[in-house]
Amino acid sequence: MKTCSLDDFMTELQPWLDSNHIRKALVDDKGHFVLHFQDGMKNVYNIDDCNRQHIDDILKDLAARGITTEA
Repeated sequence: MKTCSLDDFMTELQPWLDSNHIRKALVDDKGHFVLHFQDGMKNVYNIDDCNRQHIDDILKDLAARGITTEA
C-alpha cells in the first residue's frame, strides 16, 4: 500500500486513465483506493488529504472513461 496526497495520486494515475490499463477501481472496507489492472496487478492507495466526496468524484470520472468502479 502506498500513502500519498490526492495530487500525487492523480499524477500517478494520469498515464493509466483508460479501460485498456485499469480493469476496476474501488474503495475497500478500510477506505483505501484500489486499482485492478488488466495485467492482473493491483495497487492500493491510502490517500491521506481528502474526503470521501473527493474519492467519489474520482470514481465517477473513471466510470465516465469506461472503467468499472465500485464505491
